[in-house]
Amino acid sequence: MLKVKIDRREPTELFEQVAAEIRRAIADGEAKPGERLPPARDLAAVLGVNTNTVLRSLRLLREEGLLEFRRGRGVTVAGTPEKGAVIARARELVSFARQQGYRRDELIELIEEIA
Repeated sequence: MLKVKIDRREPTELFEQVAAEIRRAIADGEAKPGERLPPARDLAAVLGVNTNTVLRSLRLLREEGLLEFRRGRGVTVAGTPEKGAVIARARELVSFARQQGYRRDELIELIEEIA
């Protein structure tokens, strides 16, 4: 079981605290790529929070590229915090490019020119 802890006195929302603790566990090597996480229900019971709170955290980490959801296999660690940071920045870039009127193919072309 992961060593995840939350502090209800913190102003940070519970799901963000849970996500931060799982990020820390991945960064510290406590949860390695390919490893399965405990079921959300079990994590919620240990933390004394609603299962939906844990599921919200897990979905956030999936969006960051840190976790994968696999039918029949549960939730596994997919990447490192560094990969998650790159994915987050890429999402920011895509969003910014859309706001500036760039299409997907134009953005890809710009990236290929730079790389």
